[in-house]
Amino acid sequence: MLNVNIRDFGAESNGVLQTDKIQNAIDYCFKQGGGMVVIPQGDFLVGDVRLRSNVGIHLAKGAHLIGSRNPEDYMNILSDTVQPLSENDLTDVLWLPVDVRKNFHHMNKAGSRWNNAIIRAVDAENISVTGEKGSYIDGRDCFDEIGEEKYRGPHAINFHRCKDVRFSGYEIRNSANWAHALFDCGNIQFDNITVIAGHDGIHITSCKNISVDNSKFYTGDDCIAGIDNTDVKVKNCVMNTACSAFRFGGTRVYIGDCRMFGPAKYLFRGSLSDEEKREGKSPDGSHRYNMLSAYTYYADFSREIKNIPGDIVIENCSIENTDRFIHYNFSGNEPWQKNKPLKDITFKNIKAVGIKNPLTLYGGAEEPLSFNLYDSSISFKDADGSFMNLCYYKKVYLKNVEVTGIEKSPLIKKWSNEGEIITENIMYDSINLEKEAMAEEDFKCTAI
Repeated sequence: MLNVNIRDFGAESNGVLQTDKIQNAIDYCFKQGGGMVVIPQGDFLVGDVRLRSNVGIHLAKGAHLIGSRNPEDYMNILSDTVQPLSENDLTDVLWLPVDVRKNFHHMNKAGSRWNNAIIRAVDAENISVTGEKGSYIDGRDCFDEIGEEKYRGPHAINFHRCKDVRFSGYEIRNSANWAHALFDCGNIQFDNITVIAGHDGIHITSCKNISVDNSKFYTGDDCIAGIDNTDVKVKNCVMNTACSAFRFGGTRVYIGDCRMFGPAKYLFRGSLSDEEKREGKSPDGSHRYNMLSAYTYYADFSREIKNIPGDIVIENCSIENTDRFIHYNFSGNEPWQKNKPLKDITFKNIKAVGIKNPLTLYGGAEEPLSFNLYDSSISFKDADGSFMNLCYYKKVYLKNVEVTGIEKSPLIKKWSNEGEIITENIMYDSINLEKEAMAEEDFKCTAI
């Protein structure tokens, strides 16, 4: 394989933008039929570079790609002459607030400002970003006053319509938006990556055949998120966040042997003041660090969801000090859970401690939920409610489940009564607790 070093193309670790030097190295490999672009030890300041088919970027030990804090430095893809973007990928639509957003063009057009990133790829195959110990990509919390929510800047990595993609061995720090943003991609492998602070660690949309292994996420936003994905496996990962370990919707999803825990080491940047966002200041400890949820369902209208979400299995996992165990709320008050309802989800061999709120399971009226919980223990801390809140469920099956810390009746509170609840060997603190009952009040659930 052809290997080139960016220093051979004039790149220097001197605090000056090296975007064109790194792009020249990528383009050279591409024109030669493929190869590996090596980032050597040092700090290399960049805007956006575009990865192309059969080319990889490898960060050597101590190699650091440092993102510019000027959001205008991430527009180079628009002047790409080697593989110009099609008209379909170009748009002048910027991010708009949720209440007036109509079509999500800002997300679905690869050339939009919202899709700006340090490393970008469009319609590429057999590509990779890999690294050695001590290598990282630092987004530096780049502030963009016309970006999403009037502060989010470029992603760290943004790929559209790519296949046979590998990510391994490096760390991403302080990504100004999602660390990894992938759309319509297939055959994706994440292995031994670390995401520190910033926003979502991995956010995948309409992707197929994804594996995430042996990775660590200490994020301010969701660790792993996405909608309309099929055949996903996540194993042996560590997840610490100020939001959800998983905010996820998909079909045939397996999550195993993961640790999800709070409180968060890094806060959600949305809680900072405008000045703190603009200056990229470190938090002073006075902001929110609680972890909101281990699993939150995700189904917004950014994409057509082609398959019925379901066949989700989460097993052999530990959950510590998070507000919610599962948050599935199809009642209508959450914009991120309004598209297609979830058909079924199963938890096996889960040990959860320090949970605060009830398990929320509000299914679709026309697609009631099937929920299974086996061989698990859930311990609540400072709980003020039931173990589980149910509505529009087809079947709830609890087997070998221990529940502690719930003192208010009933154990299971229902807002509908058409489904079946089966319990086998369910244990809980007080024999005085009523097992299940219809709620007398209207259903209410705080959105995440």
